[in-house]
Amino acid sequence: MKKSLILLLTAVLVLSSLSAVFADKENNGKGKGKGNEKQELKLGVDILLEDQKDLIEGKRVGLITNPTGVDRELNSIVDLLHNDPDVELTALYGPEHGVRGDAQAGEYVEFYMDETTGLPVYSLYGSTRKPTPDMLEDVDVLIFDIQDVGTRFYTYIYTMAYAMEAAQENGKEFIVLDRPNPLGGQKVEGPVLDPDYASFVGNYPIPLRHGMTVGELAAFFNEEFEIHADLTVVEMDGWKRNMYYDDTDLEFVLPSPNMPTLDTALVYPGAALIEGTNLSEGRGTTKPFEFIGAPFVNSTEFAAALNELELPGVIFRAASFTPSISKHAGTLSHGIQIHVTNKKSYKPIETGLHIVKTLHDMYPEDFEFRPENSAGISFFDNLIGNGWIREAIENGESVKDMEIEWKEGLKAFNQVRKDYLIY
Repeated sequence: MKKSLILLLTAVLVLSSLSAVFADKENNGKGKGKGNEKQELKLGVDILLEDQKDLIEGKRVGLITNPTGVDRELNSIVDLLHNDPDVELTALYGPEHGVRGDAQAGEYVEFYMDETTGLPVYSLYGSTRKPTPDMLEDVDVLIFDIQDVGTRFYTYIYTMAYAMEAAQENGKEFIVLDRPNPLGGQKVEGPVLDPDYASFVGNYPIPLRHGMTVGELAAFFNEEFEIHADLTVVEMDGWKRNMYYDDTDLEFVLPSPNMPTLDTALVYPGAALIEGTNLSEGRGTTKPFEFIGAPFVNSTEFAAALNELELPGVIFRAASFTPSISKHAGTLSHGIQIHVTNKKSYKPIETGLHIVKTLHDMYPEDFEFRPENSAGISFFDNLIGNGWIREAIENGESVKDMEIEWKEGLKAFNQVRKDYLIY
């Protein structure tokens, strides 16, 4: 009898423990309550077609977009507008990489006819980056619907700005369909661009990580830089500033051939500085901007040196890879893979500069910045937005000192930025 009672009590305890384990797993899977659930979100394109179609009805519509121009059900905005009997879509305009996203970085894109719709596709990354009067002849209103990645040197935001200028100069309305900043809308990092280093990878004095949506940037550009376009921003419903892209219930559509995942976007603001050097930034691999290396690097020593810095939210793994395109194509390269362990504490620009400085210091005979042009400007300078950081690295200064140097400019930008935040 006593033995039976002990067995019964043991069974009850086991069942109780199992119930607690399963409850724990269920809570973990659901984010332990509403605070961590995916936030349902309506994009600008959803709001336009559901509630604000009067903005485009009875008007000839030109559309600037790429494969990211989809609604929350992943339907292409090109098809949605083309098939809508209330909308007259007359022309398409493609940024870098094209409307269908099939052109590599920097690749010249020609005019062509879209096979699906039969509409003319004008390139804004070909002989001109600004729509000409002829391109806008059959248009009353221009719509911009492209996913940005929250980094100053991603070119789509300047395609938007140039198109806004063209719209103003030719008496056309301009509509921006807003989308999330994949890096959230709270953190602002890095040096503000020095206008002397302006280019198509940085055309306005904003920081590397600007913390704004394309709609907010459009209003900022329009007012602060006196574009004065007839601008309407169709706002999202449900997006909050603390939300990264994976905090929403949206699928991530790659914005360009070398931006395949949110992981890529997270490291991009700093890792893309490697484009200004003679190392591979992982183009032509399955992990662009996460892989960094060159044939002359010792991957084990390089990873160890970076891990010793104990940078927040990131660890580095020794890795080797062979790029299929771009720098060191077809050559085995050694270096690191960047693993973001905590996206909220991770500082991409600080991390990127530590990577560049460590490479410079470890391989002084092999590491090189891209050559200077006739004005004494390296492509690295265009990316970082000034010339003094390259000099600071070459002079052995610390990344901390660099951050102190750009702090005042960042503070001034944040004061202006506040006036244009929608969410």
